[in-house]
Amino acid sequence: MLKAVARCSLLLVVAIFAAGCEQSPTGEGRVYSVWGRRGISNGRLQKPRAMAIDRGDRLYIVDMTARIQVFTTAGEFLRGWQTPDHRFGKPTGLTIARDGTIWVADTHYYRVLVYAPEGKLLRTIGGVRGERPGEFGLVTSVAHDSAGNVYVSEYGEYDRIQKFSPGGKFLVQWGGHGSKPGQFIRPQKMAFDEHDHLWVTDSCNHRIQVFDTSGKLLSVWGVEGSGPGQLYYPYDLALAPDDTVYICEFGNHRVQKFTRDGRSLGCFGAEGRAKGQFYNPWALVRDSRGMIYVLDTNNHRVQAVKM
Repeated sequence: MLKAVARCSLLLVVAIFAAGCEQSPTGEGRVYSVWGRRGISNGRLQKPRAMAIDRGDRLYIVDMTARIQVFTTAGEFLRGWQTPDHRFGKPTGLTIARDGTIWVADTHYYRVLVYAPEGKLLRTIGGVRGERPGEFGLVTSVAHDSAGNVYVSEYGEYDRIQKFSPGGKFLVQWGGHGSKPGQFIRPQKMAFDEHDHLWVTDSCNHRIQVFDTSGKLLSVWGVEGSGPGQLYYPYDLALAPDDTVYICEFGNHRVQKFTRDGRSLGCFGAEGRAKGQFYNPWALVRDSRGMIYVLDTNNHRVQAVKM
């Protein structure tokens, strides 16, 4: 099991091939804006790795300095803060709950940090490494269903999802390290749709899995590759109200648009540093107008795309 994890981690770091793609069949697929510069001062980005958007279309971005910075969609810096500890690793996940609180997957500290929108730390969940209920491996994402239950995904030794009540009581867990349906190898991002179905990017299995709130597997699709309809390290997803889903592919350096049952509607991007190109993008979000913001990680910037 650990060899498989090590292999996945190695593949993420070295020799990731370039993969181009076609524009969407509808003729859409263009960049509207590009912003962000590499750096550690306010408003600059240093290998950003997670992003979330609130109801006011404000973007929250965490980078390799363990800063959470807040921007307008035009790239104007609004405010920022830093997680309490970051010597052993940086957060890799951000979620905004229905009440506006910011939930940070503090990956290498085996915990979740909950902040008020202005940056005040409200709550810490976990912090102990282990496989028992309420203990965590490397935390990647947090999601909330319509009843306020909390779901936490982990990778490494456990590759699972744990579910907690709104008050923090452990309810159930599922998954496990592997490639069979219902198992995971690095569940990187979770998101609920309007039916309370939980979507998971099963990144190192190059697929998407969908569950109900009890952990029952509803759907699984995706196959490794670089062609249209294939996936290579899907790291993030954004669900749209027209029954489509946008997927950010770390390994293919692109964004791909699908129907909810896994049929490709087109893709956008290729490896590079020019406008419209990406270099290992980690995340994407969709705003209230339907614009897609892509966290172009190794280019230290954000690109606004319409597909």
